[in-house]
Amino acid sequence: MTNHVPVIAIDGPSASGKGTVAERVAAALGFHYLDSGALYRLATLNALRRQVPLDDAVPLAGATRELEISFRDGKLWLDGEDVTEAVRTEAVSAATSRVAASPQVREALLERQRLFLRPPGLVADGRDMGSVVFPHAALKVFLTADVGTRAERRHKQLMEKGMCAKMADVVEELRQRDARDSARPVAPLRHYPDALFLDTTALTIDQAVGQVLAWYRERTGN
Repeated sequence: MTNHVPVIAIDGPSASGKGTVAERVAAALGFHYLDSGALYRLATLNALRRQVPLDDAVPLAGATRELEISFRDGKLWLDGEDVTEAVRTEAVSAATSRVAASPQVREALLERQRLFLRPPGLVADGRDMGSVVFPHAALKVFLTADVGTRAERRHKQLMEKGMCAKMADVVEELRQRDARDSARPVAPLRHYPDALFLDTTALTIDQAVGQVLAWYRERTGN
């Protein structure tokens, strides 16, 4: 029956705002929401805590398959511990793109992501939601912003968390992350032809959400 459950897939680079937009679109439609990046962050935190080498695909994928995770009360749980803040540290962020580049890890998480698909619908954000995880999504969006705008957004997030960061370092980290995500051999980050392009550089969150909702209603008549 899940073949008839509508999916909105929103992909894009780090700090583009896709997570916030996807979550608000889901709320507006009453759909479920999948933050695929959270799964990769959980897999990364788990590997770091278990001291699994991030460049050794076999044990890394094995540890990923054995993940004891849950999402409840708006929080992320790993082995029964609330790790909502722990997965957002810079150490985890820096390592996540390395973990996500592993084909074995991506395969291990593929079915787990698809289990989020249930009525009345799903909004999923990530880097390969429309190309790999939900290729038959009713609407695919590639959401981005220029690197300067994304760096400002990330820098603001870090400062709000009380973390010191130089803007130049944030820009460089984003450039490196973009390069790794775009160059990986499996499910690289890119704008595929069947995804509508949305540049949020000059848009507010409300405007971006409104555009995605308008596109969805045009596609489905809902």
